[in-house]
Amino acid sequence: MMVMEMRSLVAALLVLILGHFTSALEVPLDLPQPPSITQQSPKDHIVDPRENIVIYCEAKGKPHPSFSWTKDGTHFDVNEDPSVTMRPNSGTLEVDITRARPENFEGVFQCTARNKYGAAVSNKIVVRQSIALPFLRGLTEESPLWSKDKIKPIVVKEGVSLVLPCQPPAGLPPPIIFWMDNNFQKLPQSKRVSQSLNGDLYFSNVRREDSRSDYICYARFTHTQTIQQKQPITVKVLTMDEINDTMADYYNFTEMVLNEAPVDERKPTFLIPSGHSSSKMVLKGHVLEMECIAEGLPTPEVSWTKVSGDLPGSRTSFLHFNKTLQIVNVSESDAGDYRCSAKNQHGAAHHIISVVVKATPYWISGPPKNLVLAPGENGVLTCRANGIPKPSILWSINGDLIENSPKDISRKVEDDSIIFTQVRVESSAVYQCNISNPYGYLLSNAFVNVLSEPPRVLTPANKVYQVIENRPAFLECSSFGSPIPKIDWFKDRKSGILDGDDYILHDNGTLEIQVAQAQHKGKYTCVANNYLGISENHVYLDIKEPTRILKQPVDKVVQRGGSVLFQCIVKHDKDLHTTVTWLKDGEELLDDERFIVEFESLSITDISESDAGSYTCIVNNTLDHDSATAELSVVELTPPPAVVHGRPDPPTDLELTDHKKRSVQLTWIPGEEHNSPIQEFVIQYEDSLHRRGHWHDLARVPGTRTTAHLKLSPYVHYTFRVLARNAVGLSEPSSPSRMYKTDPAAPDQNPKGVHGSGTEHNNLVITWEPLTGLHSNGPGLRYKVSWRHKRPGTDWTTVTVANNSKFTVSGTPTFSPYEIKVQAVNDLGEGPEPAVVIGYSGEDLPTAAPANVQAVVLNSTLVELRWDPVPSHLIRGHIQGYKINYWRKHHKHNSDQMEQRILTFSGNQSRGMLPGLHPFSHYSFEVRVFNKKGDGPASKTQQFKTPEGEPGPPASLLVTNPSLDSLTLEWNPPREHNGHITGYTLRYQPGSTQTSHPVALAPHLPIHKVRPASPFANVSSSLEEDGALISWEYWGQEKNVYVEYIAENSEGEEEWQKELVNGSQNIKLKGLKVGHSYRVRVVAKGHHEQPLHSEELFVTVPAVSNRQVDIATQGWFIGLMCAIALLILILLIICFIQRNKGGKYPVKEKEDAHTDPEFQPMKDDDCTFVEYSDNEDHKPLKGSRTPSNGTVKREDSDDSLVDYGEGGDGQFNEDGSFIGQYSGKSSSRDNDEGPESAGAPSPLNAMNSLNSFV
Repeated sequence: MMVMEMRSLVAALLVLILGHFTSALEVPLDLPQPPSITQQSPKDHIVDPRENIVIYCEAKGKPHPSFSWTKDGTHFDVNEDPSVTMRPNSGTLEVDITRARPENFEGVFQCTARNKYGAAVSNKIVVRQSIALPFLRGLTEESPLWSKDKIKPIVVKEGVSLVLPCQPPAGLPPPIIFWMDNNFQKLPQSKRVSQSLNGDLYFSNVRREDSRSDYICYARFTHTQTIQQKQPITVKVLTMDEINDTMADYYNFTEMVLNEAPVDERKPTFLIPSGHSSSKMVLKGHVLEMECIAEGLPTPEVSWTKVSGDLPGSRTSFLHFNKTLQIVNVSESDAGDYRCSAKNQHGAAHHIISVVVKATPYWISGPPKNLVLAPGENGVLTCRANGIPKPSILWSINGDLIENSPKDISRKVEDDSIIFTQVRVESSAVYQCNISNPYGYLLSNAFVNVLSEPPRVLTPANKVYQVIENRPAFLECSSFGSPIPKIDWFKDRKSGILDGDDYILHDNGTLEIQVAQAQHKGKYTCVANNYLGISENHVYLDIKEPTRILKQPVDKVVQRGGSVLFQCIVKHDKDLHTTVTWLKDGEELLDDERFIVEFESLSITDISESDAGSYTCIVNNTLDHDSATAELSVVELTPPPAVVHGRPDPPTDLELTDHKKRSVQLTWIPGEEHNSPIQEFVIQYEDSLHRRGHWHDLARVPGTRTTAHLKLSPYVHYTFRVLARNAVGLSEPSSPSRMYKTDPAAPDQNPKGVHGSGTEHNNLVITWEPLTGLHSNGPGLRYKVSWRHKRPGTDWTTVTVANNSKFTVSGTPTFSPYEIKVQAVNDLGEGPEPAVVIGYSGEDLPTAAPANVQAVVLNSTLVELRWDPVPSHLIRGHIQGYKINYWRKHHKHNSDQMEQRILTFSGNQSRGMLPGLHPFSHYSFEVRVFNKKGDGPASKTQQFKTPEGEPGPPASLLVTNPSLDSLTLEWNPPREHNGHITGYTLRYQPGSTQTSHPVALAPHLPIHKVRPASPFANVSSSLEEDGALISWEYWGQEKNVYVEYIAENSEGEEEWQKELVNGSQNIKLKGLKVGHSYRVRVVAKGHHEQPLHSEELFVTVPAVSNRQVDIATQGWFIGLMCAIALLILILLIICFIQRNKGGKYPVKEKEDAHTDPEFQPMKDDDCTFVEYSDNEDHKPLKGSRTPSNGTVKREDSDDSLVDYGEGGDGQFNEDGSFIGQYSGKSSSRDNDEGPESAGAPSPLNAMNSLNSFV
């Protein structure tokens, strides 16, 4: 037996060593393959009982798989329940809740996708309602409702401790608790008053200022977006004197927390937790929260320590004024004893919390990968995971336990692995690995696909790779075949397989050229072959010259008022478009004509003190970049110098002391100052390990110091030098110090600039800024790239990338959000936990056109277009805007004219103005949405017609047959009729002549320029007591606008009176004479030769008449109205008394016939309350979300409580629910509840407070 076991072990090892298996191999979808689950609902699927239930199950395979479901372990027949449908070509279930009760679909669902090659199963999806809403479950004692009974006031003695219980209703997930007052303001909290994790409000000791009547606890249920409110709690804090005076008044109506003795100062004791010790269990990766709340006088200070070690600093937070200790991303090392201590001047209290860490199963090296094998090959499926306690492993095949399946001699199960030897075509199947412990499980599908397939190269043909000389080059050769093809590379004429020191062939077929040089340029051929065939692909490598700054800008010292020239002479590859950018102090140059930027130089004239700083020349192209920096110092104009100032001499005698792993102390001796004191020393370093010959600034110290403590990075070979600066400039560098080498370490930081976007509609390209050699901290720098679909329940997928700053994820859904993180790793370990960024897979063209497109004609040249925005999921990308394609179909006088124009509106608009139209014309238009990928389909073509407008000027004007007393005018119709021509207006004025004829015409009458059209319209007037108000519309460019007026019967020599207009479109003319008439016009004066006038307006100021007596001001009338109002008030009081006699009233009976939910829906976007009405018998929720077929309807009540209105007093129901719509509209209905209802200010005044707190 022992010999047989040894033989089995040896066979397994040989298979592991010699076996042929693939890692995450993607099979092209045109080839046969078993099913793979591509999308499923999360394991814990919480649904809103007011919405249709959707349970996702999507899979791929060839042929396309069929789907089936089980519920609670038994077959679930979709066809038997008319309320359940399965999407076409999908396993996703949809439950119409208008035809079924949501609680009937609570349970454990599991989906199976099957084709002839196998079956894949989903996770066990536990479907639960988010909350058992009363209007769905019925009103029972267990329903999650707060009591409606009014809470007795609490009277306490000043200085004692106090706990106000919240005890919120249960919800899934649990509700968020917060305390507010009647004005919806957050109750102030401090180390004395704070909220516990269970929502109760704790007072370490009470003070007089704690007395108030509006301690209100709110519970917000996030999944259903509802909020419920508890009845207000009244707290009265009394001193000993007040207790004696008010004991009788409070005895029958309050809850007394009093004793006769005065409250003295005391040492702390814990309110929670109780006792001297407690324990807590937390799962690995979850958040650990522990709290200690103490009472005492004065208020105790709470502190935390870990008994068996140190607190994890980067993951630890102290919340609620140090009363809560929070540790995120819990690991096994966080287990142990934690001590919370509460201290004041009278003593201390301590409590020990023992933390035990458990772990749900988690993958050690990721889930098992699909295997693609050729007949007769070997392979291994590995399912390796861990957990606390250690999980058990259960293997299944096509959804059935493997021990219950037919025996297969090519398959052997070895704990967490299945070993395949000499597989056959019929060995194709889907294997399930289920790893579980008491705290959870992992379920993964991995198929074994046995097929014979000749090679195919998947990399695009004739791809050109451009690489900078002396940089590494990577030529890709992605392929597929079964057996896995062997990849060989050839150059140019296939003289021989590329292999050797210059080339590295990676497992994925990529050819790496470590140092690409000119001789490597050319055509490369990738050949993939197996025994079934051969496939090849050609790519090209182009070597480009590096981009370098040959002549760097140098530091300059310039006197104020002078000029300076910085040069930046560049060498770059002529085929690469190269740009040169200048920065000042790391920012773009100011838009100043004194800065003259050319390709290789920057000149500055008339220099001032503000121009001093660092100027950087950046040379950039698509493959390479370089930069250089120079300092500009500005000094004052100096008189003829008596003393010669110069730059300081370089420092000398550099010495390194106080050697540490990440720091060293550098000392030096300053050089000669040359009559200008040294202002600072600049310390530079060279990293001979990563960038030999490049010096970088490390530190600056004042000129009075000759030593510096330098912080260093790991894995760097440092050489230091020092420069001195005075008012004249920098000295030459000192001689370098001796080399100082720091030890390698794990990375301290992760790459920045992590970004995810798609280049194709089905991929996600993840990019980042690679770490420099200085930040690598050690050898073997690489990056751990992780991503997952941004939806609950999805797992991270991780790959390791080296020598690259980009990774492409293929096969992604179009424009879907992904969570991405990139972590730096080297041979000594991993960097810190990276931040998660959101990226989107590639965009595709929008699939829908805007709906409800319409045009509103505003005038003859302007139309407003309106449409319904396209839903975001149909845009399939980042919306860029909407395009209006419009054309002038015809108009009456140019029916064959057709103009095509496009107007673009950026952003997510739903309307836009279409200006510059031709009057009296027919237009057609289409609207389409566009994203970065392109335009979506056009909407249905719509038409509109512009009304008539002002005609254009006559096309020509001729004067013929002039005589002493007459002449003939001839003209052609205007080119632009803009409507039906109804006539012409002839205007003329006499010219200045010296003859005695009334009108003198020259033989050739000059043609006068056409006067510009008036920019004024709708000039009107209205008379008021203190003058005439003149109003108008104006759209001209001229800024000088004024109003002129003159008496109607004025003599010709009288001038017009002017009133200037200060940017408005109305003015009041004062001082007009009573009984007179005036001519008024509006004038605009600007670049035109003559002012532009409006049409004249005639204004007549009537004579003053005797003022009539206003009856509303007479005493007898006021007295009569007061008497009537008093009688009405008496009648209302009598009616109110009669109505309240006899118990129930008709409206009450109506209310008893209907029930009402306790929960108040809340808007998703701003957390404000929508309209809600309530009474004791639960009327339907007004404004709540209902199914589309309207099965839940609103019923109005004649005696509904007053709605929230702006400036009005809102009301609370007996159970604390909000009443009224959270809007600015006020209600005109009266409140029939009487003075017993608790008042509250309008919620409109409290929206900002509530939103910021929730």
